[in-house]
Amino acid sequence: MTRTATEAVLSFLESVDYGDIPASARESSKTFLLDTIAVGLSGATEPASRNVWRAVSRWGAGNEAIPIGLATAFPVPSAAAVSAFHIHCQEWDCVHEPAVVHAMSVLTGALSAFVQANSAITGRDLVMALCIGVDLAARLGMATTAPLRFFRPATAGLLGTTAALARLSGFKGEQFADAMGLAYSQVAGTMQAHVEGSIALPLQVALSARAALTAVDLAREGLNGPHDSLEGPFGYFRLIEDGGDVESLVKDLGERWCIGELSHKPYPSGRASHAALDAVNRFVVARQRDLSAISSIRLCAPPLIKRLIGRPYKPGMSVNYARLCLPYLICRLILDGRLDGGSFCDAKINDPRIADAAGMVQVELDDNRDLNALGPQRLEITYTDGMREVIDIPTTKGAPGNPLSPEEQREKVIACLRYFENIDQVAEADRLISRVNELEDMKSAASLFNSLPRHNASVRQAPG
Repeated sequence: MTRTATEAVLSFLESVDYGDIPASARESSKTFLLDTIAVGLSGATEPASRNVWRAVSRWGAGNEAIPIGLATAFPVPSAAAVSAFHIHCQEWDCVHEPAVVHAMSVLTGALSAFVQANSAITGRDLVMALCIGVDLAARLGMATTAPLRFFRPATAGLLGTTAALARLSGFKGEQFADAMGLAYSQVAGTMQAHVEGSIALPLQVALSARAALTAVDLAREGLNGPHDSLEGPFGYFRLIEDGGDVESLVKDLGERWCIGELSHKPYPSGRASHAALDAVNRFVVARQRDLSAISSIRLCAPPLIKRLIGRPYKPGMSVNYARLCLPYLICRLILDGRLDGGSFCDAKINDPRIADAAGMVQVELDDNRDLNALGPQRLEITYTDGMREVIDIPTTKGAPGNPLSPEEQREKVIACLRYFENIDQVAEADRLISRVNELEDMKSAASLFNSLPRHNASVRQAPG
């Protein structure tokens, strides 16, 4: 009897082992785990995080796991939710561009809590789980050519994370399929939150991390779930995505590892803004040109770019809206010379200089018809003296074809610790880098998360 694509994928995921994963993919897992932990630490300083902590504390008591950046312990599903929120709330977390999936966010949130409650999980086990989780989430995203309608970091992220947790739990056969089906039964997350710039966007990532752990707990106790969760008449590719090439899920499975295709995000804003921001940083900020010297900035880009970040500046807009508003982001970068966790307080968002200048930034469609493409892009800058620059951007900074150097990655980790007090931020960044590099030698992966800076008294909110 011929296996379905779903059965073939799950069979592979339940049986793959650390030794089956090439060294390059294992190295990528550590590179992007470092990045994800760092942005999670930064997210712990976000003002909205305190509201999340208070809400989650009402879900039940327990001292099983400590979220990234905190000192207070929670039950495992609650700790996972808080960590995942920290990771995604500043839009600084890595992304698989072709899939349009923040494939590490739900995954690292859940795994960081799970390994703390299961001390026998080794560093090599964690590396394997990261590779598995990213691979499924990214493949789900790449299998469809339809535009986003559900929030893929939450939907595909939930399924990839559940596969990783099921593998660490030793599930096989029907139990593995049960866990996946029970996760699919909880899939949620809409792009409406993105359109409105709502805090619900990172909350969807947080709730997906909790849902993955819930699915595994239910399957562990013998509760079953639907098995045809991807291809069935009400499965993922018919209900959540508007169709897709399901067979592509198994193409190159075990040979191509998607974790090596992730992109760093140099700025805490929507990835769709980064090509333009990097060009402005190189051609305007680095040359010390100020806002008054610019007449217009015009970005020509694929439909997804315009859809995601081509929104107008609005005084009083929310923080999440601002992170997805290219006119604000460009003006803020030029005025401050940088974008970080402190770039989105009310005073900066409502800066009258930006209100006056934001209209000069325009996003226009190019002739690219790929509804999921992030590039190539072209930026045209016209100055008040009549000079005009045209910058072609084939690959966005941080992508595999234009990666951050090791020193740039280190600088980002340091920047993520900027709003932690009472620590030597440079020394702490170097310590974190060293610990992640030692991951494969750790007898317990929990020791990595137990060593993070997390004392509540040392965390202050970023301005706002």
